[in-house]
Amino acid sequence: MSIVRSHVLISIDANTLLAGAKAVEEALINELRKRGIDKEVGVIETGPLGVIGKGVVMLVYPEGVYYGNVKPEDIPELVEEHFVKGRPLRRLMMENITTPSVVVKEEVGLTKRQVRIVLKNSGVINPESIEEYIASDGFDGLTKAIFEMKPEDVIKLVKDSGLRGRGGAGFPTGLKWEFTYKIPADEKYVICNADEGEPGTFKDRLILEGDPYRIVEAMAIAGYAVGAKKGYIYIRGEYKLSIDRMQKAIQTAKDYGLLGDNILGSNFSFDIEVRKGAGAYICGEETALIESLEGKRGVPRIKPPYPVSQGLRNKPTVVNNVETLANIPDIVRNGAEWFRQFGTEKCPGTKVYTILGDVVNAGLIEVEMGTSLREIIFQYGGGIKDGKRFKCALVGGAAGAFLGEKMLDVKMDFENLKEYKAVLGSGAILVMNETACIVDMLKSILRFFEHESCGRCTPCRVGTKRLVETINRFANLEGSEEDIDEMVNISLVMKDTSFCPLGQSVHLPVVSAIRYFKDEFIKHFKEKYCVANRCGRKVGVLS
Repeated sequence: MSIVRSHVLISIDANTLLAGAKAVEEALINELRKRGIDKEVGVIETGPLGVIGKGVVMLVYPEGVYYGNVKPEDIPELVEEHFVKGRPLRRLMMENITTPSVVVKEEVGLTKRQVRIVLKNSGVINPESIEEYIASDGFDGLTKAIFEMKPEDVIKLVKDSGLRGRGGAGFPTGLKWEFTYKIPADEKYVICNADEGEPGTFKDRLILEGDPYRIVEAMAIAGYAVGAKKGYIYIRGEYKLSIDRMQKAIQTAKDYGLLGDNILGSNFSFDIEVRKGAGAYICGEETALIESLEGKRGVPRIKPPYPVSQGLRNKPTVVNNVETLANIPDIVRNGAEWFRQFGTEKCPGTKVYTILGDVVNAGLIEVEMGTSLREIIFQYGGGIKDGKRFKCALVGGAAGAFLGEKMLDVKMDFENLKEYKAVLGSGAILVMNETACIVDMLKSILRFFEHESCGRCTPCRVGTKRLVETINRFANLEGSEEDIDEMVNISLVMKDTSFCPLGQSVHLPVVSAIRYFKDEFIKHFKEKYCVANRCGRKVGVLS
């Protein structure tokens, strides 16, 4: 009888599948069998390992060695070196990446590992196996809620935990649940907002791909707490793997008696349905999402009334982001005080970020609320690649703020960022080095908002168009001081008068770019100079 001495975890997500993960997995299994060591080395499919842009990614235990950009033709050499000779294959190794683990707070400063709550199973278990999820304490929170707690007890627990919405707004989750719970109605709904349409943002996709049963459990707990019997997961239509895994998780949970009528033999019934979005960024706004769910054009509603009182089909509705819900099972299982040991007093818990751009290690991380931007970029992101200097980071996605070198020590949480007129937003951090052009970057952002404006209100419909026209002048090495002032004024009017957050949020990237990099705008029209040598081309010419 052979003893399994090594386990190879192969990341199976949308990125790695495109890079050929299945072909690499097949080649690895065949090579191990050919050498007669297939019983000694276990090959396991898992969710996202948190590494982006490195092709097919593998993690080998017990050594904790990461391999990236693995191709089928690399497999014979990798097996020979690592599994036969017992030494890592250096040319494919990825350095300075810590293995996913859940650690207590006291270890963080010493080991520099990630505190994982939301991502604790991602890259560790097979996301399509309900047995592995259950073995990792899965559905313990739901069981505890149904059989040991009243709905109001669950709501109080979530309120006491201090969990705030991770979709960008930061509204207290327990308070939202309480509002919905207190409104009498014959029907109530729970909606998981997985319509992730902002450039550079993909944390929710990786959560869904890496741990779908966590969202199933969380939505069932939310349904129990507020008195809902039906839930919907509204997923961006392009997220095929997320959709497939969620649908499979829902069906399997039903087969196990963990969804549907009389869950676990109790009096509580709850079902979930997946609905696909049609690619409109505006549907990330909760009322536009609800309109789309009802089969209408996805445009925002007038608020109030809010969804907690009149949401889907005019019934009380809880709408929570994927990451927000992903915290719920552990909070219910471990308690509010456990959750509050992480993060800050006003912003407890952790935050999931996608780090992109000019960093050594682009990917997905989860760290405590209040972790500095410097630590996120230089510790977890590995610093600026190619030996270049840090210039700025766009924090919070396209609707976020540009933060320069003087802002590196800002604490990343709702309260601290508010002082700097910045937001956590979608959790995307786009890092730029000294060669990046702020004008070019802002142009891309404004073109995105112009394209995605639903056109319902004049300030957004016309304002985005005027902003694009103005930024194009700078991109053509033209413009003026008056144009700079005009961009600020237009964005300010949009902030104060636009119907929904899409138009209101344009103000932040515009004002932060001009506040910290005004001299770069001036150089474009006075010196005809672009640091990236990207500007000065005709408008409409692809760059």
